[in-house]
Amino acid sequence: MSRFWKVALIVIIVIVLLAVGFRLVHKPGGAGQGQGKAGADTPPVPVTVVPVVKQNVPIYLTGLGTVVARNTVTVSPQVSGQLLSINFKEGDPVTKGELLAQIDPRSFQAAYDQAVAQKAQAQAQLDTARSNYQRSQTLLAKGYIAKQELESLRNTVTQDEALVAADKANAESAKVQLGYTRIVSPIDGIAGIRAVDPGNVVSTGTALVTLTQVHPIYVEFNLPEQNLDEVRKAFKGGADLEVSALDRTDSHPIDAGGALQVVDNQIDTSTGTFKLRAVFDNKDGNLWPGQFVNVQLKVSTVDGGLVIPSQAVQRGPDGDYVYVVQADKTVKMQPVTVAGEVGDSHVMIDKGVALNQQVVTEGQFRLKPGSKVDALKPGEVPPAPTDAQLKKAQAKGGGRHRGH
Repeated sequence: MSRFWKVALIVIIVIVLLAVGFRLVHKPGGAGQGQGKAGADTPPVPVTVVPVVKQNVPIYLTGLGTVVARNTVTVSPQVSGQLLSINFKEGDPVTKGELLAQIDPRSFQAAYDQAVAQKAQAQAQLDTARSNYQRSQTLLAKGYIAKQELESLRNTVTQDEALVAADKANAESAKVQLGYTRIVSPIDGIAGIRAVDPGNVVSTGTALVTLTQVHPIYVEFNLPEQNLDEVRKAFKGGADLEVSALDRTDSHPIDAGGALQVVDNQIDTSTGTFKLRAVFDNKDGNLWPGQFVNVQLKVSTVDGGLVIPSQAVQRGPDGDYVYVVQADKTVKMQPVTVAGEVGDSHVMIDKGVALNQQVVTEGQFRLKPGSKVDALKPGEVPPAPTDAQLKKAQAKGGGRHRGH
């Protein structure tokens, strides 16, 4: 009896499965039929396309840089004394030789005058000694003086000549010390904030002000060591490589008139980078010492590079790709290799596209390989649907509703 029920149960299950399968296969508007019909009647997807163009593409290396003054001088007195006046305005430009400050010169003037007087006294003694020596030479020939006395007079002249030379040197030294009471600018530059006020007694260790030269000015930056050979090859022979300084957001150039001046002679082992220095005329004063900038170094130019808008490039699990419009108005997914950025909105493609191919820049999210598209130019919008298209769409939607 139990065997009979087992066979009966198996037969019932088979009959139920056959009935369900028959119902699914013959159901009106089934999944397979509905999808095929919808695929055949799907309207083209409106997308924006642009052609692949060819242009000369500059190749840049970028790094973070610091603006450095060409010369920085901390001005200190070379003699001690009371500071009488400050003759510069903080933050203003100064020129080489311009008076910056004045130290009380009276004691130095007195020392100079004394040295000059002593020199005059020594000169008078020398003149007397020379006169005596010259007269004695005549008397020696007549036998009126001894030869030994003449020799003594000649030695006196030599001694007085040495005294005159020493007093002359003392006078020159006193004159130099007197000149140091006028503190002048050693360079053309910008005066910083003064560190001392008039009336204070200053010495040779007192810093008065720091001057920075900003015309021209340097920008120092670092690049990874893997770029060293490329930079050295481009810089070989003293070629001027163009350098631009941009703001920290890369939104606009601060100064695009720089030139690479120095490639450092060693690699920093702690960071794996090497240092470079560019020089800028900085005529407008846009670069300021201590400022951080983004640096673009132009190392070469690719002739005839293939360029497309950067928004055309999509990223998938297998890498970058673009949608290319084919002759039958369908799209295919084309893998590409991006060689580098071109400005802020375009990229150069190393391989994957050909000149004048139409690539999709807007509307990719609605596409899949083989999709029909309505190719539009940038800024162009698709035309409004006609009455016939609207009626067809409504009929199509109603038929699907009744089928359900």
